[in-house]
Amino acid sequence: MLDIIAEIAPDEDLSDVKGEIALREQLDLDSMDFLDIVMELRKQHSIEVPEADYGQLASLDSCSEYLTPKFNALV
Repeated sequence: MLDIIAEIAPDEDLSDVKGEIALREQLDLDSMDFLDIVMELRKQHSIEVPEADYGQLASLDSCSEYLTPKFNALV
């Protein structure tokens, strides 16, 4: 996930991002950046994130919890 964020927001310092805190509280990400992240997940990994599930991508911890089963299903 951090690699996608680094592509979307290359000026952000991702070295101190904490897993349990919402990404928007730690980084200067707007709603368009968030949509770009969702689009990159689909483009790079063929993972669809329905709009109803966007809240699951709020923090790194919640991203991991939500995306891990989806990545595991790809293999």
